[in-house]
Amino acid sequence: MTRFRPCIDLHQGKVKQIVGGSLRDDGAGPLENFVSDQSAAWFAETFRADQLTGGHVIKLGAGNDEAARQALCAWPGGLQIGGGITADNAANWLDAGASHVIVTSALFDAEGGFLSDMLDMLVKSIGADKLVIDLSCRRTPEGWTVAMNRWQTLTALHLTPATLDLLAPRCAEFLIHAADVEGLCGGIDADLVALLGSWGKIPLTYAGGAASMDDLRLVASAGQGRVDVTVGSALDLFGGKGLGYKDLVAWNQRAEF
Repeated sequence: MTRFRPCIDLHQGKVKQIVGGSLRDDGAGPLENFVSDQSAAWFAETFRADQLTGGHVIKLGAGNDEAARQALCAWPGGLQIGGGITADNAANWLDAGASHVIVTSALFDAEGGFLSDMLDMLVKSIGADKLVIDLSCRRTPEGWTVAMNRWQTLTALHLTPATLDLLAPRCAEFLIHAADVEGLCGGIDADLVALLGSWGKIPLTYAGGAASMDDLRLVASAGQGRVDVTVGSALDLFGGKGLGYKDLVAWNQRAEF
């Protein structure tokens, strides 16, 4: 059954909603849809009060560690953590209260080559049951290609059923942002959701473009109920107008999609 999973995106220590791929290393400022006056801990406490599990905190660059730790402290065991996770620091973030760590860029070299040995190090360090692999991607002629470095750099890894089969034994879940539609509130990538749902062997969470309850219903149907969804810029909790937070809490409490 498709569930709503919450998110807390951190940039410069603040909770923000940013258009996917606009956060760059060349000095250009990101395109911000929303900057909250509330702390990361406030959002975590809100999600805890509504028993929303399996959400994620993503650190977008430097300067976010303290805010991330406060969020994890407010909802211990209720949130995953991603952004700058490596084999060296993964256990520390679990000790800080994360249920799982989320990893992307650490699994690739500077040219985007996949580092299987690095993944094995992570699994040895914390166990596959505590690891979420982020396969956020962009559309390419090959279908979808995994992107790293805050979605700026395409890797050599394509998102296919074979890739999911290869990685699934070494993680607990997959997180997939559709970077081309992330933050645009223009609808989901239904083809990508359908690919994920047709595979559906371990938990998957999709993010990107959800702007209405119809989009959530489309994730549920295209993903065959096997794909969870997170919502950012369209959510009223983040200044959006397309989706109500309380409606999504109620969505999780329904008997069926």
